[in-house]
Amino acid sequence: MKIGLFFGSFNPIHLGHLIIAETIYDRTDLDEVWFVVSPQNPLKKRKSLVHEFDRLRMVELAIEDNFHFRASDVEFHMPRPSYTIDTLTYLSEKYPQHEFSIFLGSDNLKQFKKWKNYEQILEHYQVYVYPRPGEKREFDHPAVLWVDAPLLDISATFIRESVLKGYSVKYLLPQKVEEYILNKKLFL
Repeated sequence: MKIGLFFGSFNPIHLGHLIIAETIYDRTDLDEVWFVVSPQNPLKKRKSLVHEFDRLRMVELAIEDNFHFRASDVEFHMPRPSYTIDTLTYLSEKYPQHEFSIFLGSDNLKQFKKWKNYEQILEHYQVYVYPRPGEKREFDHPAVLWVDAPLLDISATFIRESVLKGYSVKYLLPQKVEEYILNKKLFL
């Protein structure tokens, strides 16, 4: 099977993530999309992250009705911080019958050359890039495939700040994720 890996802290997962994943799934030859919940992104600060198990549960709730999406906690069992190349190597060895690729927003493509062993990623894996507002298509490489997807400017930061201030987050999150956040009093 061809598996697209959508890495993220998903703090929280929101409709923007789901729309991007569905669009890339629909417009490529992927068989499944795995949402890889990253316990610690080496390029991001930890201070506002809710517990990794809460973030995994929110992903599970968000995708439970989509048979071609899966939630993955693979990085929970690996050294931290998480490096994409290490996760790709581990998954490729554990599941040699699968072909893995990754999703990347065009905003993250600017930092891609700072990633650990980014050359190996480009050499061995397909990189699907989706557009982000204000970003241009400046990275050209045979392993990089640009996918036409809606320009969405929904941010987890905006959602967290809204929850903290008591504002509505309806229509930004799947309803079950919103309920989970409110019931567990996350981001307060």
